[in-house]
Amino acid sequence: MMTLEKLKTKYRQFKAWQKQPYQVAPMSHELHQCATCGTRFEGNYCPRCGQSASVGIYSFKKAFLLFLDVWGLGNRGMFRTIRDLLLRPGYMIRDYLQGMQMAYFPPFKMFFLLIALSLLVSSGFNIKGENRLEQSQELIMSGFDDAIGEPDNDSAAEASKQYSNQAYEWTMKHISLVTMVFLLLFSVPLYFVFRRGPACPYINYSGFFVAVVYSMNMLQLYSVISNFFCLSIYLEMFYYLLLVIPIKQLSGYSYLSTLLRFILALFIFFFVLLIAIFGFAFAASMVYSLFIK
Repeated sequence: MMTLEKLKTKYRQFKAWQKQPYQVAPMSHELHQCATCGTRFEGNYCPRCGQSASVGIYSFKKAFLLFLDVWGLGNRGMFRTIRDLLLRPGYMIRDYLQGMQMAYFPPFKMFFLLIALSLLVSSGFNIKGENRLEQSQELIMSGFDDAIGEPDNDSAAEASKQYSNQAYEWTMKHISLVTMVFLLLFSVPLYFVFRRGPACPYINYSGFFVAVVYSMNMLQLYSVISNFFCLSIYLEMFYYLLLVIPIKQLSGYSYLSTLLRFILALFIFFFVLLIAIFGFAFAASMVYSLFIK
């Protein structure tokens, strides 16, 4: 059995690895001849055509990477990005924002690919073949019904159910757009409370928004894993708490300070959202009473 001291040593090694930026392979000083264009060169890649110096024997790994490259997944460190988003998300995001962009998969491209993968897994491509989208819809609709209470008559109940289903279907049909708009709006109060973190004091809003998109990619990875193994749908509600981890690692605040600032950002976001909803409802009622009624 592993002793407590060994566990502490392993943990310290893991923490040191988390903070260590990605190390690029050292430059080769051997003389190579490119198998494609015949150019003789030193280094890891041919300066004329860009082919790797270590072509090697054709293998199943290379075939698999070429297959992924057809879909845009076999380059720019997709597997490294997935690993780092799961194990060192905030440090990886900081490395990316500080210029290490060739080492990681682009955040927005990864965002749309993960949404497509999440919908595929949730619609039945999982170990049980369950349609978890229908389960989520039933859960959301039941929560909505509980929130609005019992309608006065059957026609009102039917209309409410119909509008709720239409709203859910529209949201799922435009889930990428809805999620991106949500991230744009929510990143504003987040940036307001985290823009001067000890570890990243000069981050601008565009860079912070990229950090939020990468953090959302992390949540989608957990969601895909959860849905593939058909874990409880209620776990989805707790994944958003994991946003504290990348934001803490990126900003450099303590976990307590990060959590309190995150709650403050949530409060600001929902407060402004409620004001906007009530303002829109009031404006619509005024337009109706003045021009339509």
